[in-house]
Amino acid sequence: MILQTNNHINPEKLSACQLTLGYSFHDPVVLEKALTHTSCRLENNFSNERLEFLGDAVLGMIISDYLYKTMPQCSEGELTKIKSVVVSQTTLANVSVEAHLKDFLSVGKGLNDRNYLPKSLLANVFEAVIAAIFLDGGIEAAYNFTIKHLKKEIDLVCKNQHDKNYKSILQHYSQKEYGITPNYRVLQQIGPDHGKSFEVIVSIKSNEYGKGWGKSKKEAEQSAAKETLKIIVPDLMKEMDS
Repeated sequence: MILQTNNHINPEKLSACQLTLGYSFHDPVVLEKALTHTSCRLENNFSNERLEFLGDAVLGMIISDYLYKTMPQCSEGELTKIKSVVVSQTTLANVSVEAHLKDFLSVGKGLNDRNYLPKSLLANVFEAVIAAIFLDGGIEAAYNFTIKHLKKEIDLVCKNQHDKNYKSILQHYSQKEYGITPNYRVLQQIGPDHGKSFEVIVSIKSNEYGKGWGKSKKEAEQSAAKETLKIIVPDLMKEMDS
């Protein structure tokens, strides 16, 4: 199902999208804008870029408010760690797919393959829809929609499935802040085949950061990721290690 607007609202497709979202818009035009990628700008004279900008802020506020109210036992650093995972590009892209938003996106001719849409595009449309609901129905409607789709991820983090997984934390942080994933490179390996040790270094955008040793490549990568986090987000690491 590909939504092609050509300056028109397609009532049937927009109605189907609203049923999927579980929210009925007073003004369907704002939903159409949220679902329109910038690659259609010349055709439609609008895109979801401004809504994505607003949605990012609304999402951050909602998640911060939810975590603050439901986790009084958590420190600022712990709340920051949870939030960084929940609002990461990877998480939002996955949730966007689960919400079937890609089925209703209006995109340019070069992006018509639904199976190969960039994560950034999928994450952005989710944020744009949050903004659209916020503008159309207010903060309560946006709050309910956001928590409905992200509560599972919040619960996973709180059950420590991400706790101390330094590679996962670094990946989420790097994707959100820099738009790329970290690269791990083996610097050296020593010892016999049955008892090797590995030294690994992390690089992000061609800049090298932390090094780490381990009895396996995975262990060394975790160690290197931890050292990298100490360099780029020292306050967060102090809280995690306290």
